[in-house]
Amino acid sequence: MKVYDELVARGLIAQVTNEEEIREMIDNGKATFYIGFDPTADSLHVGHFMALCLMKRLQMAGNRPIALIGGGTAMIGDPSGRTDMRSMMTKETIEHNCACFKKQMERFIEFGEGKAQMVNNADWLLDLNYIEVLRDVGACFSVNNMLRAECYKQRMEKGLSFLEFNYMIMQSYDFYYLFQHYGCNMQFGGNDQWSNMLGGTELIRRKLGKDAHAMTITLLLNSEGKKMGKTAKGAVWLDPNKTSPFDFFQYWRNVADEDVMKCIRMLTFLPLEQIDEMDKWEGSDLNKAKEILAYELTKLVHGDEEAEKARAAARALFAGGADDSNMPTTELSADQLTDGKIAILDLMLACKLAPSKSEARRLVQQGGVFANDEKVASIDVSFTAEQLQAGVKLRKGKKVYHKAVLA
Repeated sequence: MKVYDELVARGLIAQVTNEEEIREMIDNGKATFYIGFDPTADSLHVGHFMALCLMKRLQMAGNRPIALIGGGTAMIGDPSGRTDMRSMMTKETIEHNCACFKKQMERFIEFGEGKAQMVNNADWLLDLNYIEVLRDVGACFSVNNMLRAECYKQRMEKGLSFLEFNYMIMQSYDFYYLFQHYGCNMQFGGNDQWSNMLGGTELIRRKLGKDAHAMTITLLLNSEGKKMGKTAKGAVWLDPNKTSPFDFFQYWRNVADEDVMKCIRMLTFLPLEQIDEMDKWEGSDLNKAKEILAYELTKLVHGDEEAEKARAAARALFAGGADDSNMPTTELSADQLTDGKIAILDLMLACKLAPSKSEARRLVQQGGVFANDEKVASIDVSFTAEQLQAGVKLRKGKKVYHKAVLA
């Protein structure tokens, strides 16, 4: 199966312009493409997985990825999918986040001469002259057409700042600049970016003529991709210091039955023939499929060793085994104890099992917290230094495990 057909078969393509030409370029390794990443945190999360896996697939087929970090556009803020305006970030914060992104991306794609590149649009956007932008770029955009875009329509009732209104122009200019300076002939993005991406394609044609070849593709299920990055209480990060390999494994192990095969098809590198056979699985076999999904993605992000540890720990815990050596663990210091003990609410905060004492209290009172396999009956429960030296195994709900020990 050719590369483009495989992308379609995996459910990764939603909309394209000039499909036959795009197919020929991708299949023959002629695409130099970019995907944008907003540096709004110091770690990528699982909502970025689809884009990262796509970059890897296309690079393996000889195409050249450009990871575009939105250091400039981040100072404006993308209104897509938002009901309020993004908070402003300092240049130093953006630069730090960019460095973190590249380190994580290196697990997916290979950077270097003639290979993948990482560029920051702050390098060209921050030096633009306002009047020149209005004359040279703004003249190519119809306000009427811009207001028809979903990313703007959904904000009109609550208020759309003129700052954010410029986002489409800046993103479009990115493609125009990359086309001219990096030979970038294709852009990928989520469904919510379609209007912005078409703007970039049209800008190139308006400025450089109809013969300029600029291709646009959107990925399927972008909104679900973004939801993938969120749990009830926060993001599932690729940084092991933010989300441990075990918790990362557990996140994918616990996807809904109806989503597991879709995730395997879109996000793993298992052969399609194997996935087609797995599509026939039902009942308890779906748990096997979830473990395969969790293992494959943990291996991709954290490596074989961490994936093996996470799988072994999960099997031991859910089988009632005693081996908790690979369970996420928090080491407490003596000064975190009061009179030689620590209260359950403080312990949950220390282990990051709750974002606040009020949330920890609610979880305990609703019967959702267990310590050493026994339900914590009261918010007044505490644990002694002796108990902590032996290790206290905590469980939140049915699936979140953590161990606390005294260092």
